[in-house]
Amino acid sequence: MPIYKVSLAFAELPDPDLDAFTENVLAKMRNNTHYPDPPETLDDVQTALTDFTTKLSAAAGGGKQATAAKDASREVLVGMLREIATYVQGMCKNDLTVLLSSGYDATNNNRAQTPLPAPTILKVTNEATTELALKVSPVDNAHSYEVRLSVNGGAPQSGGVFTQARKIVLTGLLPGTTYSIQVRAIGGSTGYSPWSEPVSHMAT
Repeated sequence: MPIYKVSLAFAELPDPDLDAFTENVLAKMRNNTHYPDPPETLDDVQTALTDFTTKLSAAAGGGKQATAAKDASREVLVGMLREIATYVQGMCKNDLTVLLSSGYDATNNNRAQTPLPAPTILKVTNEATTELALKVSPVDNAHSYEVRLSVNGGAPQSGGVFTQARKIVLTGLLPGTTYSIQVRAIGGSTGYSPWSEPVSHMAT
């Protein structure tokens, strides 16, 4: 039986992907009965994330001082995520489903790839007329993400395949139409993750 461990690869994510990863952990950990008492409160993690994203935006304009402040804020956030990762490791009792329910990814001591968890659609916004932009939680070991759309409970149609999660732009949509959107990750040992929970949004 493989021994599953919480992946700490999030510490090496680019800044925008760390933002999305943390949002996904917060969403999955809230009201998760498997993890009733994390060592860092989720409100404190949210505060650290807000500080990080604020300083990330400030650092986009350049400047050593702003970059140093962003890096320091990132270290605080990563430290909190590591503390929670250790807690998740102990609480999941080697149950992969329970581990993945935390929003963290898994590795195992056999170095075999694990099935991909379903991504989470974190945000949908109107990018422009006939366009929707998705922000999706990144999935470890995924090399791309597939989107499908449906209208009024009809058959799903492909929305395309994209190579990154932090911003997926869907084009050619009909203004005034509400789309039900799902995403799945591609890669890992099973080829595809399960589809995400659907999120509905109207194109303009």
